[in-house]
Amino acid sequence: MEVVAHLVNDTLEFYKWSLTIADKRVENWPLMSSPFPTVAISCLYLLFLWAGPRYMQGRQPYTLRKTLIVYNFSMVVLNFYIATELLIGSRAAGYSCLCQPVNYSNDANEVRIASALWWYYISKGVEFLDTVFFILRKKFNQVSFLHVYHHCTMFILWWIGIKWVPGGQSFFGATINSSIHVLMYGYYGLAALGPQMQKYLWWKKYLTIIQMIQFHVTIGHAAHSLYTGCPFPAWMQWALIGYAVTFIILFANFYYHAYRRKPASVHKGSKPVANGVSAVTNGHSKAAETADNGRRQHKRRAKSE
Repeated sequence: MEVVAHLVNDTLEFYKWSLTIADKRVENWPLMSSPFPTVAISCLYLLFLWAGPRYMQGRQPYTLRKTLIVYNFSMVVLNFYIATELLIGSRAAGYSCLCQPVNYSNDANEVRIASALWWYYISKGVEFLDTVFFILRKKFNQVSFLHVYHHCTMFILWWIGIKWVPGGQSFFGATINSSIHVLMYGYYGLAALGPQMQKYLWWKKYLTIIQMIQFHVTIGHAAHSLYTGCPFPAWMQWALIGYAVTFIILFANFYYHAYRRKPASVHKGSKPVANGVSAVTNGHSKAAETADNGRRQHKRRAKSE
């Protein structure tokens, strides 16, 4: 117990010291004065992951079609706003894409960038609703380890980012990620409009590829900063590299199973299955198509007789 007490005391002392180097501009912004609201929201998210499926057991899944349309296109607007603000603010402040230390001044452009990054952090909390909607619709297979890991860690890590480095190099990854999320939520919004949109949604696979490219670019960017001695906290760069590596592994695994792995061998007597759906051509099953061919052949023979 004494060891635990010392560990807790040392952690608290380190946190108190870290507050002395935190960004004073953001300390009174919503959710930024203390980590507890962010941690509490994240814990509620994990609690819902446990309680939600149990609540939905024995219940019909919710459709939520209109809710999903509004939610997804609202996220398109929010992420477009964030990306635009970061691009305009960083350009006006003369940011370098290769090395940009944090400027803690009250310069209008620097505050604009910090504000956009705060909205980016808030968007990661709003994205918890992705999981809530999956569970309420009983799409439990969508709530994978990758999904939960991504949502839970991003919200907490970006609280840290906004608390200590809401500017400088931080703008780079947030700009790329929010831009990709414009495409991603645009895809989900179109999908929520109904089956008639499916023919326009052939590009889902390429979203995953773009996301994996994003992580490689992030690693290269952080490694370049470390190599050149860019005056941005080195421990954050190393942490970013490690974090991006985990995403590359998880996304590569998802991509392989979703798009590259050959379908499992079909059991004897069962219908061929692709993506969990029995093989269908233009709305007719293969069995029905075979029967139609047989009837046509029978008619031709009858005519010839």
